[in-house]
Amino acid sequence: MLTARLRALARSMSTATTSAASYPFSKAAILPTPPPAPPSLESLRKGKGLMPYLQTALPPSQKQQWLATLFSKRHPDRLVPGSVLTVTTAHAPNSFSGVLLSIRRRGPDTSFVLRNVIQRIGVEMQFFVNSPHLKDIKIVKRAGSGGGKAGRRTRRAKLFYLRNSPEKMTAIAGGIKA
Repeated sequence: MLTARLRALARSMSTATTSAASYPFSKAAILPTPPPAPPSLESLRKGKGLMPYLQTALPPSQKQQWLATLFSKRHPDRLVPGSVLTVTTAHAPNSFSGVLLSIRRRGPDTSFVLRNVIQRIGVEMQFFVNSPHLKDIKIVKRAGSGGGKAGRRTRRAKLFYLRNSPEKMTAIAGGIKA
């Protein structure tokens, strides 16, 4: 009689719904409802489930092309630090020109830093390649283009030393060797 009262008390204290099936070996235990079945292939083809997520998460084709060419490590048309770029964005400032100081290659999270001197103040901006605000990248002058001393390529992967010598940076931006 005591066990019957305990069972009734356990059932009343249970948080499971009444539609859940009971465990076959004990009437006090209640099984939770099974999880829903995974989406079928047909629902994935219609664009439900994983596909809408991938369409929003993957970079657009233009930015995938930038990642494969401009920001690749080995592509012949890749950008190298010391190049002069103009970047167009969707918000203010609408365009920013500067010397490419560094590239941080991290797949879709690839970013680069441009530096320019505006009204005698050094300004650096970091841009993420996959950002929806980034509209266009134009190469004004490639580092290492041209022959002789004028087209000499910088021998560093990161040109942070240009922060301390604005004369060298303006010489790189102007195309004049200091």
